[in-house]
Amino acid sequence: MARESGSSGKHCYDLIADCGLRAAADLLVHTWDPVVLAALAQGPLRRRELRAAIGGVSDKALTEALHRLLAAGLLERRRYREAPPRVDYALTALGETFAKGPLQALADWALAHADELAAAQEAGEERSPRPPA
Repeated sequence: MARESGSSGKHCYDLIADCGLRAAADLLVHTWDPVVLAALAQGPLRRRELRAAIGGVSDKALTEALHRLLAAGLLERRRYREAPPRVDYALTALGETFAKGPLQALADWALAHADELAAAQEAGEERSPRPPA
């Protein structure tokens, strides 16, 4: 049974492969992408400042995350003509709506349910079969 929505007459759930929800969910697939967005929600940062603010991210992982987020239109790279040259990264308007909207809601949920989530994960690990030694 098709659900009606918008001028196309098709709802997102009828065409899951083409769904905007899938594109949005892809923004959470890579471990460091949401972390970079959250760090930049506080304001523009230079690369070394960003890496220090995040902590624990390798240079390669940060580079890959920055490339993905730039390509997705969520970040902008600003170059300043100074000596020495300076580059910083900032959220675009689209990136800001994601970081301060659904990403913030996810962070709020995680904070509110951290203990329950940790307990459920521990219980799940205890229930899952262990591979033979």
